[in-house]
Amino acid sequence: MSTIQKTLTDVELARQFPATFLWGAATASYQIEGATREDGRSLSVWDEFAATPGKVAGGDTGDIALDHYHLMPEDVKLMKQIGLDAYRFSIAWPRILPDGRGKVNEKGLDFYDRLVDTLLAHNIRPFATLYHWDLPLTLHQQGGWLNRDTAYAFADYAEIVVKRLGDRVADWTTHNEPWCAAYLGYGIGIHAPGLKDRQSALVAGHHLLLSHGLAVPCIRAHSGATAQVGISLNFTPAYPADDSPETQRDLARYDAFSTRWFLDPLYRGSYPEHLFEALELTPPPIQPGDMEIIATPIEFLGINNYSRAVVIGQPTPPLADQCQMLSPVPGACYTDMAWEIYPQALTDLLVRLHHEYHVPALYVTENGAAFADTWNGDDCVEDAGRTDYLRRYIQAGARAIEQGAPLRGYFTWSLMDNFEWAEGYSKRFGIIYIDYPTQRRIIKDSGRWYANLISDFHAMTQQQAE
Repeated sequence: MSTIQKTLTDVELARQFPATFLWGAATASYQIEGATREDGRSLSVWDEFAATPGKVAGGDTGDIALDHYHLMPEDVKLMKQIGLDAYRFSIAWPRILPDGRGKVNEKGLDFYDRLVDTLLAHNIRPFATLYHWDLPLTLHQQGGWLNRDTAYAFADYAEIVVKRLGDRVADWTTHNEPWCAAYLGYGIGIHAPGLKDRQSALVAGHHLLLSHGLAVPCIRAHSGATAQVGISLNFTPAYPADDSPETQRDLARYDAFSTRWFLDPLYRGSYPEHLFEALELTPPPIQPGDMEIIATPIEFLGINNYSRAVVIGQPTPPLADQCQMLSPVPGACYTDMAWEIYPQALTDLLVRLHHEYHVPALYVTENGAAFADTWNGDDCVEDAGRTDYLRRYIQAGARAIEQGAPLRGYFTWSLMDNFEWAEGYSKRFGIIYIDYPTQRRIIKDSGRWYANLISDFHAMTQQQAE
C-alpha cells in the first residue's frame, strides 16, 4: 500500500490560510444519486438526453450513478474520514416537484432532510445548490429555459426547498454554471437538452439569470439570519498568445463571451457592451426591471476553475464564441480532459474579481482534475498527478489571499468519481475512487493527502486559539 508522506511544504501550505477557512468537496445530484425513477422522482432533461443514442460516451446514463440516494450515510462517513468542513451538493428539482411546479413530492424533500441532518451530525456544514442542470422534463416540454415562466417556476421551487431546509442550511447557491446550461445545452447541443441554436443560448441565459434574481429574496425570506446566498460561475481565464493588436482585440471579445456574459449582469446590472454584436445575435428578450432583479446583491460568488484559454488573434474579427485558441500550449501539461494545468489562472481570476467587481466573498466551488486512475483491488488508488494538481491550485488560492482576494473556502471537484455528463463514466475526477460494478468506494492517495492538509490546518488553528 502506498502512502502520502507529509512534507514541510504541505504543513506550510496549511498555514497560509485564515483560521475561518473552509475545506470541502463538491458533487451534483444527477451525477451521483441514481434512483431516477424511485420515490416519486420524475425524469429530467438529462435522463432524456443520456438515453438518446450517441449523446453520452459509452451510452452511459445516471440511472444508477453512484447510488448515493441509498448509500448516502456511507458517503457522509467518508467525508468525515477525510475531515471535510463542508460539503457542496445539489438538489434534484424533479425529485422535489415531479411536474416542475405544483404538487410537492414529500419523499424527495425527506431525502435531503436526511442528508442535511446526517451532515450536521458529523459536523459538516451543508452548502446547497438549487440547480445543477437537471431541469424537470415536464418544464422542458413547455419550453424549458426558453420560456420566461420557467424563471418563476424556479423561484417557487427555491422557496419550497428553503422552507424545508432553511432552518439548518445557511449557505445557498442558486445556480451552478448557468453559462454551461445556456451555451452547451441550447447553443451547441453537447449538453442537455441538446439544442443547437446560438440565439436560443442567449434567451436561455437571460432566463437563468432572471431566475437567480427572483430566487434570492425567496431564499432570504425562509432561511436564518446568517443566510449566505450566491451563485457559482465557470471561468476559463483567457490569456494572449502574443502582443499583436489582433490578439488583444480577440481576447477582449472572448473575455466578454466566456467571463463577462454572466458576471456583468450580476455585478454591473448590464450585459457587456457589444457582446451581442460580437456574437452577431440579437439581444435576449429583456423586460423592464429584469436587470435590476438579476443584480440583486448576493453574499458570495462561487468560482469553478480548472484551466485557462490562450487566444490567437485572427486577421478578420471572429465571432466572440469562435476565437482561435492555441492548443496544445508548448511545454504545458494536461489532464485527462485535455485541459491545461495552469494554477496561475486561479490566482489571477480571484484577484481580478476582487479588484474589478468588488465581490464581498469568494469560494472556489469547483476545482480538480481528471486522470486515468486504476485500482488493483486493495485499499489504495495511486493518483500522484491529482495530488500535485490540488497542491498547486490550493497554493494559487493562497497567493490570491495574499493579494487581498476575499477567498473564504475551497471545494475540490469532486468528492467521488461520477457521471461526467457527456463523457459518461470515462473520466474520473474524484478523490474517492468508485468501482462502478460493485459501488465500492476507495479513498485515493489524493484524498488522503487532502485529509492530511485539513488535519494540519485544524491543528494549526487549534494551536493559535490556545
